[in-house]
Amino acid sequence: MVRTGRIWVTVATVLALAGGVSGTTAHAEQAPATAVSGGQLPPGWRLDDGRSAPGLVWRSGSRVPMGDARVEFRADGRLLGVPKPERDGHTFRLGLAGTRAGALRDLQVWSGGRRLDRHQATAAPGTGAARLPAPLPAGPVDPGRPGPYRTVSGSYRLKSVRLPGFSVPVEMRAVVVAPAGAPGARPLALFLHGRHATCYTPHGGADGVSGAWPCPAGTLPIPSHRGYLRDQRLLASQGYVTVSVSANGINGQDWQAEDGGAQARSSLVRLHLAHWADWARHPRQAPRIVREAPPADLSRVLLVGHSRGGEGVNRAALDSLYPPPAAQDGYHGAVRWHISGTVLIGPTVFGQNPVPDVPSLTILPGCDGDVSDLQGEMYVDGTRAVSTGRALHSAVYVVGADHNFFNTEWTPGQSQAPAEDDFYDDPDHRDPVCSPGTATRLTADRQHRAGSAYIAAAARLFVAGDDKVRPLLDGSGRRAPSADPARVLSHAVGANRGAGFLPDGGVTVTGGRLCSAVDPDPAAACLGQGARGASPHFAQWETARESGRHAIALRWTAAGAPARVRPARPVSLFGAKALALRVFVPPNSRGTKLDVSVTDGHGRRARLGRVTVDGLPGSDRTASYWAREVHVPLTAARGARLDLRSVESLELTPRSASGQAWLMDAWGWRPGTPAVRAAELPRVDVGRLTVDEGDSGVRTYRVPVTVSGRGSGQVRVYVLDPATGTAEDRLVTVRPGGDDVDIPVRVTGNTRYGLDVPHDVLVKAVHGAVVGSYRSGVTVHDDDPAPKVTVTPLADRVTEGSALKWRISLSEAADTDLGALFVPVPVGGGAELSTKDVNPAWLAGVSGARPDPERPLSKVDGLYLWLDMPAGKTALDVAVPTVGDRVREPAESVSFRETGDDGRPLPDGLALNGTVLDAS
Repeated sequence: MVRTGRIWVTVATVLALAGGVSGTTAHAEQAPATAVSGGQLPPGWRLDDGRSAPGLVWRSGSRVPMGDARVEFRADGRLLGVPKPERDGHTFRLGLAGTRAGALRDLQVWSGGRRLDRHQATAAPGTGAARLPAPLPAGPVDPGRPGPYRTVSGSYRLKSVRLPGFSVPVEMRAVVVAPAGAPGARPLALFLHGRHATCYTPHGGADGVSGAWPCPAGTLPIPSHRGYLRDQRLLASQGYVTVSVSANGINGQDWQAEDGGAQARSSLVRLHLAHWADWARHPRQAPRIVREAPPADLSRVLLVGHSRGGEGVNRAALDSLYPPPAAQDGYHGAVRWHISGTVLIGPTVFGQNPVPDVPSLTILPGCDGDVSDLQGEMYVDGTRAVSTGRALHSAVYVVGADHNFFNTEWTPGQSQAPAEDDFYDDPDHRDPVCSPGTATRLTADRQHRAGSAYIAAAARLFVAGDDKVRPLLDGSGRRAPSADPARVLSHAVGANRGAGFLPDGGVTVTGGRLCSAVDPDPAAACLGQGARGASPHFAQWETARESGRHAIALRWTAAGAPARVRPARPVSLFGAKALALRVFVPPNSRGTKLDVSVTDGHGRRARLGRVTVDGLPGSDRTASYWAREVHVPLTAARGARLDLRSVESLELTPRSASGQAWLMDAWGWRPGTPAVRAAELPRVDVGRLTVDEGDSGVRTYRVPVTVSGRGSGQVRVYVLDPATGTAEDRLVTVRPGGDDVDIPVRVTGNTRYGLDVPHDVLVKAVHGAVVGSYRSGVTVHDDDPAPKVTVTPLADRVTEGSALKWRISLSEAADTDLGALFVPVPVGGGAELSTKDVNPAWLAGVSGARPDPERPLSKVDGLYLWLDMPAGKTALDVAVPTVGDRVREPAESVSFRETGDDGRPLPDGLALNGTVLDAS
């Protein structure tokens, strides 16, 4: 009998990662090969034969909470893609369109810098035990103290909106807290929560939460937007109108957005702001709570975003200054507001393109178990040299804070829905820094109180313009007493920092090493081998290697040998009060001493002073290689009559016996917060073009790139190879309306079936430009019909000791490897072939199992037949070797059934049926 089934899918790519699969080699149709299935996927991995594309599936043994960091599949250290999460909270599936055999090895699952598919033992790096930093002196003001106003609160719900790329409307819902009796129009603070589970079953426990949208019957929406009421009440008491908006409708759908939902969140924020602008002009049309509040002053807006909400408000600030392409945007009205600043709490930054001319505060939780690489540091580092540098970009590192506890609706014991501590604590491997109960870990209430104080600090500096609060945020080493006992450290770039020593491509380093932030070569990478833990400054993007991201690494075994940094052009420190350096040392190390000196263009040298740098509390599960800011007065340089308009080099001389240090940058610094005016910059957005392959000829398409705005600037363009995933990059000068980013894609048509092939492009701002949609490209759709698959028995009724054989045939060759998974299923009647009836080596190869105890093949866990038809071939023979014995037994049968997307046998799928007869 010949059976015909639906088209198989590519699985050879995954077979390659098993370290080589025995057999599965096909020859020409006239001489089919024997396919001996074998090879093992890592635990938790499997293949499925999805109808639209082959699927690589990973299932976690424990539930993976819906969070803000993306779950990523990686192979050989490179990004394969972002899988779709299934509703069970355990399963993730990635389509493998365009991926070729041999490209996959060493499969891994990562999320926010943390590996999910293996247990990571914990130890504290560095030279000592984890200890809290000493308390800083108190700042001149304490923004965490409540203000004079009592507060009023309420909610509003508007008609849901449709956003580009999302099939289900998104809710327009918010909670408002405002000052009662405050005179005049008041500044507005808008909060946007991050990506969290969307729905829960009352009394259903952790298994009752999901990421569905809309919420299924019997479940309720998780009110994540109500998790910042403490922060809202503090700001409202100080005179701010506050609104926190719900984004469950985005969270339930953003897995399908290339940017993780950043543009959708920006649209949602600006849609709410547009309503507030309308209500300011027509208050009678406003919801009741808005009418009860003082009028909002839309010229003074603070945006506060948590996790993916942080990336969303960053994009909203960008889109408010530099409008996005209309087709990508969900808001098309005028901008009737001014964003004075942003607060980004444990944010994601998938695009790594922060808006440079809007002041920002990034809160980095030291025990973040979600966005655990603390990639939000890029909102500081990524703004350097992009624009004028007048906006202050600050990061505060909160020792012992986790990701979730800044939102009470994500905090156990405070939330309506089930919630958890995101720092994946293992009772058998407790973390010395972040496990609950350690001296360095904050409780939920202490963490939230610290977060409120620093949100209020940003409001007071960015919106109210009170420079007295700046020392809490700009690396001056002051604290907000209301945040005690939390240890909160700060560093910054921008504001009144002048010219600086930046570790860019034009710098010369002697006595140290210009290292690469992201590089697979340990000799080039800044941390390299041996580092335990991670650095927020070196958070990986989407490429294995990045150009233009550097630091200066120092390593010494004896005191006294200087490291000298010489920029391509002399630096002017004229008018600066001090030199501000951002330096970090290994976590838990203490007392690293460095002398700081500068030399001018006339060869005059001055020792500015000595700094002492301590490492942060850290373990190999934390991102604690984070820079402390130190200020060294320029008094000695002036006394030595150095020409501070022309400083040619900076020296760091270790005075400790041995150690390591990394210099991120050094700037001329003076106190104050200058007014910021956004520069007129070009904006770059990459679009997605999908084209048919065609039946013949060669066609050239170009990646759609839009450049809008004004002026000219530079961006770095990465072009990803669709076969290998490797990237080539180049620096491009862009101008509005130009075609400077010209990326041709050649497509050769044919009539053979293949897979869709993505030709992806990434763009990052370098200087004088901003980037919105950073990732897209050209997808070549294979428009040819799939060949028909048939199964022909060659020997399906044999005597024991012989092999059962079938031939798999295609009606025509394909341009891609095709394959399928088969699993044994119980036979309809009679005896079933058992583990002692087949060759032991074959059994071990396909399942890792042993014959004892004897059991039917359908009862063997992990037994799969993985069959691969190489590209260009049309026939494949499959064999199941049996063994003879002297035991008299009835005829025994076996049935292997093709599996579906979920790994289960398909009732109408292809089948390999056979019977083995007794030889005695």
